[in-house]
Amino acid sequence: MTPERRQKLTAVLEKRQPDLTVVLENVFDPHNISAVMRTCDAVGIQEVYILTTKIPRHKKWGARSSSSAAKWLTVHQFDNAEECFALLRKKYTKILTTHLSSDAVNLYDVNMTEPIALVFGNEHSGVSDEIRALADGNFIIPQAGIIQSLNISVACAVTLYEACRQKTLAGHYNRNNMDHAMKQELLNEWELNRDLQ
Repeated sequence: MTPERRQKLTAVLEKRQPDLTVVLENVFDPHNISAVMRTCDAVGIQEVYILTTKIPRHKKWGARSSSSAAKWLTVHQFDNAEECFALLRKKYTKILTTHLSSDAVNLYDVNMTEPIALVFGNEHSGVSDEIRALADGNFIIPQAGIIQSLNISVACAVTLYEACRQKTLAGHYNRNNMDHAMKQELLNEWELNRDLQ
């Protein structure tokens, strides 16, 4: 490995945000999942949770739209919602779903500087009642148009860049967020990848 490559990987790890994650519930299209993964990598998310309780487990992601983002992320895939949420509860103090409801909080009023998991539902029916019951609340992306929904990858990108904005202002990208052992483990894993973008 060249010193330049190691420096690039190390610099990326320094910006990772272990207190922010995305959960995708029963998202059908692997290209949508890959687009979300690309955004996750861009804002420094390391772990992504794929929940497949009503659809078959995904075997691969749409590589064209992801620019191979999946190989730089830690992807957890669950077919049991309770098991997924049990793990999330160990790492994040709040779990919010995207859902248009009377008690939903405006995205811009959500505190993204605390450990938080953001849940996005599938392309057709959104987040299920089961998952909303397991979460701490809902948030919405404010919109001024007639159609009150966005493509899942767009909704995720808008949300994550608001998180990025808040975390940047709070100085989260300028501090050492990930413990040394995890960084070393990821660095060793990434060193095996020869196709750094």
